[in-house]
Amino acid sequence: MELVKTERDTLLRPLQMVSGIVERRHTLPILSNLLISKNGLDVSFLSTDLELQITTHAVFGIGSEKVATTVAARKLVDILRAMPIGDVTLALSSKRLIVQFGKSRFVLQTLSADEFPMLAQIKDCSASLSVSQRTFKQLLGMVYFAMAQQDIRYYLNGMLLVVDGDQLMAVATDGHRLAFASMKTDSVFSRQEIIIPRKTILELQRLLEDRDDSLKIDIAPTQVKFIFGQVELVSKLIEGKFPEFQRVIPRGYKNTFVIDRDELQHSLQRAAILMSEKFKGVRCIVAPGQLKIMSTNADQEEAREELEIVYHGDTLDVGFNVIYLLDVLANLKAHMIQVALGSDATSSALITIPENKQFKYVVMPMRI
Repeated sequence: MELVKTERDTLLRPLQMVSGIVERRHTLPILSNLLISKNGLDVSFLSTDLELQITTHAVFGIGSEKVATTVAARKLVDILRAMPIGDVTLALSSKRLIVQFGKSRFVLQTLSADEFPMLAQIKDCSASLSVSQRTFKQLLGMVYFAMAQQDIRYYLNGMLLVVDGDQLMAVATDGHRLAFASMKTDSVFSRQEIIIPRKTILELQRLLEDRDDSLKIDIAPTQVKFIFGQVELVSKLIEGKFPEFQRVIPRGYKNTFVIDRDELQHSLQRAAILMSEKFKGVRCIVAPGQLKIMSTNADQEEAREELEIVYHGDTLDVGFNVIYLLDVLANLKAHMIQVALGSDATSSALITIPENKQFKYVVMPMRI
């Protein structure tokens, strides 16, 4: 029975969207598969890791039959990638999936669609809002890099999303730095907070497009759903209490200066060349009219950068992890940034965008 006949890239695109969360080897073999469902011309592809589920839809089915099966996701994607551009056919025969292209033919093992686990559908949404893909992707891009990766404080291994009135806020922290960004929505909601897992955020970063098409977000007590284009992404939420981020953001700092983002980024990148894998500390000396950036290593090698700045505050000598500084500079699109420092070397730094209250980045100092 033929399921699909279409051009290779037309088939490959929805498959690549869902295959990103699939592991080649899994303790539950069927989770290495994706679910292919055909209902007449409509074809859907679904993958899950039991925490996150992605579904895409396309209209290139053959015949009016309704059929479903599962097949190894990475194998199917790898086969299609290796094929030249042209038409490809997927067919089901004797519980095998046949991939046909010209005189090339692949026969893949399938597992029953009835055995494929799926996340329960979201019911009783506490909030449902629509934003543009472009704006939400930019929101994620300004904070996602500050998420923890494998912290024992599991609630840090994700991003806090806050809906409050007409504000949508995103916050991420790993305990050493914190990133905050916000945007306005078209609707007003009572305050709600959810923690979205790191893997879900990274998939959204990969799948969302830089366009103004609508993105719908449905929030439920234990799940969140994102619907955009032909994609539906459902994710479980992280349970736990996120730190009170507003208390971490410094207020009233008087030692501030504005600097060109590219200029600072390039200086820090050069200073980082001499650093070792274990020690990433960079020394920043701020004085009226000047910023010095210095680094050393165990071989007593030194790097020194000097930048001119408009600054009339206190002379300060503060150390920072250079990776934390480079991360924020790489993900901001602004031409100029503002740096605010406390009164001594133990105070955190606050990086913002001039005349923009929708972004804040806090980084803790380190001893050099």
